[in-house]
Amino acid sequence: MEDSENKPSTPSRPAPFVGKKTFTPNNYPPRVQSEAEKKVRSLTQLYYSRQDIQKAMFDFSKNREISPRFFEGFGKRPDTFQFPGDVYGMVKKGATSFHCSEEIWSDPMEIETGMSKEAANKIRTGWDLLIDIDCEEGMDYSARVAKATIQALRENGIKNIGLKFSGSKGFHVIVPWGAFPKNINGTDTSAMFPQLPRMLMAFLRDYSRKLLNPMLPADFYERFKDKIKERYRCKQCGEFVEEYLKVEFSCERCNITEERTFKGGKGTLPKCYKCKENMKFKPIVKLLICNRCEIRGEISPSKLSKKFEKEEVDMYALMGLDMGLVSPRHLFRMPYSLHEKSSLASVVLEEEDLDKFIEDPNCKERIADPLRVIIKNFMPNPEENEAAELVMQAYDWASEAGYGKEEEKRASGKYAEFKAVKLENLEEGQFPPCVKKILEGGMLDGKKRALFVLINFFRSIGLSQEELEKKLGEWNEKNEEPLQKSYIHSQLTWTYRRKPLMPPNCRDFYNDLGVCSPDATCQKIKNPINYTLRKNFVRNNLDSNNKYVSPHKDSAPSKSKYKAKPKVKKNATPKPKSQSKSQVKTSYKN
Repeated sequence: MEDSENKPSTPSRPAPFVGKKTFTPNNYPPRVQSEAEKKVRSLTQLYYSRQDIQKAMFDFSKNREISPRFFEGFGKRPDTFQFPGDVYGMVKKGATSFHCSEEIWSDPMEIETGMSKEAANKIRTGWDLLIDIDCEEGMDYSARVAKATIQALRENGIKNIGLKFSGSKGFHVIVPWGAFPKNINGTDTSAMFPQLPRMLMAFLRDYSRKLLNPMLPADFYERFKDKIKERYRCKQCGEFVEEYLKVEFSCERCNITEERTFKGGKGTLPKCYKCKENMKFKPIVKLLICNRCEIRGEISPSKLSKKFEKEEVDMYALMGLDMGLVSPRHLFRMPYSLHEKSSLASVVLEEEDLDKFIEDPNCKERIADPLRVIIKNFMPNPEENEAAELVMQAYDWASEAGYGKEEEKRASGKYAEFKAVKLENLEEGQFPPCVKKILEGGMLDGKKRALFVLINFFRSIGLSQEELEKKLGEWNEKNEEPLQKSYIHSQLTWTYRRKPLMPPNCRDFYNDLGVCSPDATCQKIKNPINYTLRKNFVRNNLDSNNKYVSPHKDSAPSKSKYKAKPKVKKNATPKPKSQSKSQVKTSYKN
């Protein structure tokens, strides 16, 4: 009989897991890399080790803010290259691509997050006009728009133009700072950022619209016949206007009515804030609204004849064109940087190369192959004041179109005297958990709802439009499929032109979004704004030992000013009040 002690032991079944599992550095599961990440990381060491690539990127980055991207997120900002070898040094730390600013600075390391416009103007020495062309319908349409844009620049006096492939499905067109006049009407042109570049972009978009039509394929209108519909165009700025529906929601039980304006589409009925029942829906009128000029009108020829005109098709809208946006500290992909999604290089092109993309959009696999890159200079050598005619033509167009002029806005009601809250010593640690979760990025669904939360939250705590636009741009880059920059800009502009709104109240909205993870403070508040106000109030009332000190501690009234009331004994007969002279005379007569 075998000894039981010498039998091989049977492995015991692990005990069932109970409670919350905690990960330590030793047992935390490794991050799973996507196929796109594996592909681009297999190229980075070999590609960026080329000295000609390092020199080309270093030369272009001079006096610019740069930021490496580590596939999923960007590195610290601001940052610069000190030597060409810094490119490869960052790659060794995990960088996959590099981005830089269109603004030129005396010292990029003096840039501070949230710095005022005046402070930025002191250290900004110039800017390039960078046109980012990206069409949803494909490379061939992006190439056609790039050709029309370059032709528009040439017809307005620009001779030296830079062109490069973005690395994915678009192109970058650049007019260097050296081409622009350094002073316009007594104002330094370097301080006219981003207003002047935005006006130039709007002018070029309107001008190139006419040049694009002959370049379209013969089957263009047949291809987009399901999308083509009669639209209205704003006579003031030349942009196509959006159609909205003004509706009335009412609760008969509580006698409550409210009006809202929607762009269209399906949605859920709002609930009455008193009885929590669904409100009734009643359409009032259709509206045409130009988001740029803030012009709105009912769909009636008598009211629209002076403001809007009919036009059959907006070709740019059909193609899903996003001509980029000009904003403070905006970054774009550097020449010869790799692209994470395609693993292709952002190579410099000649104008005739655009025809190759029109004939065969897949030629990008050959032209932008990282192993076949030939270095060319992206930055052309401009003539002095070469862009003077472009600026003059743009100003004339803006004057005729009324670009930049906003209708007088008159607030009324409870928000007439509203002023945004400006918090001191605001830190990210004071943001509620739901907002922190949204800012982490990586969202697949609900990005537009998350954008609605972020815009109203940060506006309510006093962030300027420029600061918020930068923060939203960083958040958008972290998402799997970023929202179009033009959509974010339009939502931001729309919001800042209207009365401020608080973000949705807690619980249901954020649970549906998948970002609600309440902590102890969340149990005491109903809106994310209240969370930040509480945290900020405590932060501003800490002593040197980080202990909370009540701001009302020394505000108690002094004894000399306020006398204590005498104590009244129980069952005591109260003294009669003294009578006035008139009362005494009246009682005597009686």
